Parts: sequence; C-alpha cells; structure tokens
Amino acid sequence: MDYCILGLDPVRERPMEENQVVKIRLKKFGAKKRPYYRIVVQDSRKPRDGETIEELGYYHPIEAEDKQISFKEDRAKYWLSVGAQPTPVVKKLFNVKGLAQDGSTIAK
Repeated sequence: MDYCILGLDPVRERPMEENQVVKIRLKKFGAKKRPYYRIVVQDSRKPRDGETIEELGYYHPIEAEDKQISFKEDRAKYWLSVGAQPTPVVKKLFNVKGLAQDGSTIAK
C-alpha cells in the first residue's frame, strides 16, 4: 500500500501531521541526586529521554556557576530561526548565556 499517496504516516497508518512541532528541551541523565541534562532538539511527541534530532549542549546544575551551561550557540540560533520552540527552562538557560528566543544575541 502506498501510504504517501493516501496521506498516511507509514509507521502508524494515521493521517500525517502538517505542522509537527520541534522542541528544544532537556534530556535527563545522571545518578540519583546528581542530575545533569543535555540540551536537545526533539519532536514534541517523543518521550523526554527518547530519540533526539540533535544534541546542542549540556546543563549541569550541580557544577560551579561558570561550568553549568554549555551549548552550540550557532546551532541553537539555527533551530530557533526555523521555528523550534524552546521549553521555559531552556529559554531561561539561553537568556543566562545571552541568547534571545528569536536567535539574536543579548548584550550582557
């Protein structure tokens, strides 16, 4: 059966969504009471620790202040420019590092 002609998703055999939302969110790793997170680009329908499109960086809340957040700023700007939606926590992390939601750099 040719699913694309019918407008069906070949994996789930249901109508394909035109506007699939891509999110920039945190993926949890680490041990009990010692969490660390990766900042990832992921389909919003996937589980938190599921398959990702791209890993942008990391967030270590327990580390020293200057080592807590690190991410690829150019890739984050790209994903924001193509419409990826950051979660509220990731928005705050981007603001701490001086990156606005529209992809521009904030002067510190």
